[in-house]
Amino acid sequence: MWGSRRSLISRRKDNDGARTVNRLEPGLVLGERYRLERRIASGGMADVWSAGDEVLQRNVALKVMRPDPEHEQIFALRFRDEALHSAALNHTNIATLFDYGEDDGVAFLVMELVDGKPLSQIIRETGPMPAEQVRSIVGQCALALGVAHEAKVVHRDVKPANILIREDGLVKLTDFGIARAVDASGHTRAGDLLGTPSYISPEQALGRPATGASDLYALGVVAHEMLCGAKPFDKPTPIATAMSHLHEEPPPLPDGVPEDLVGVIEDLLAKDPRDRPENARAVAIRLGLADHEIIGLALGLAQAVYGESSLDGQGATRVDPSPQEPTATVAVDQAQLLED
Repeated sequence: MWGSRRSLISRRKDNDGARTVNRLEPGLVLGERYRLERRIASGGMADVWSAGDEVLQRNVALKVMRPDPEHEQIFALRFRDEALHSAALNHTNIATLFDYGEDDGVAFLVMELVDGKPLSQIIRETGPMPAEQVRSIVGQCALALGVAHEAKVVHRDVKPANILIREDGLVKLTDFGIARAVDASGHTRAGDLLGTPSYISPEQALGRPATGASDLYALGVVAHEMLCGAKPFDKPTPIATAMSHLHEEPPPLPDGVPEDLVGVIEDLLAKDPRDRPENARAVAIRLGLADHEIIGLALGLAQAVYGESSLDGQGATRVDPSPQEPTATVAVDQAQLLED
């Protein structure tokens, strides 16, 4: 049953004597169990492979940390964090984590292989999407985020590339690689601001911590992009793009979009976190998801997930004031911002 064991990666010295790392290849076996077949996606710190589980005889997706001696330690820490965060989340709209392992110094995650396309690819291929399809995708993403936020996990990188759509319309939210538990510190180097510029919230652009409200803002950007076929905030440089979230309004939505959907998106894109929907469950309700889909998402989510807040006498969440105008030096000036 076991494949022949070969070194996961080969290391050699280049002409200057520096150590380099060869890329992974089809046929390599990780953890004496998972045989790589083909690479299906690449991201900032990892490649995703279709692989065969030689024990359970099924196809899986392997997210393999890309060998990078310069960032190997922090990438490994983030991989462990992603494993812990994902393992705590169990929902139809979240890609299921099966296993975590390390082999020859390289970490990998084993996840369900979703038979679908990234939303980013769908938008590129189809352009603007029908309003009811957008409603369904945003609603399912809200359910996924509601489960994550209930577990006190903030995704921090909601974007089309991290949303998979199956042929039957089922949505799978993926890639909790830079997610953070609200009661734990993240593995971020000084000066880093994690996220993707086109989907980053105004408060993140100012260097403030991401909260559940930040995830909801990113979901609003995704919804706007689906309806228009183009990113609402897209400038020549990452810093200019991030700053546009602070100072610019998104382009108007196309004519004919139902008023209730327009209202939800406008509220999600509020610059002030206090003006956004109170939690992900509220978004799902406003989009008309059925009661059986919403069950299990509590109205009163943990305060820390949606910001440093307290409850007023009527049980409503009160959030700290909105982002102020940036000073001459803002956090994003030294940010490392991750693109698709």
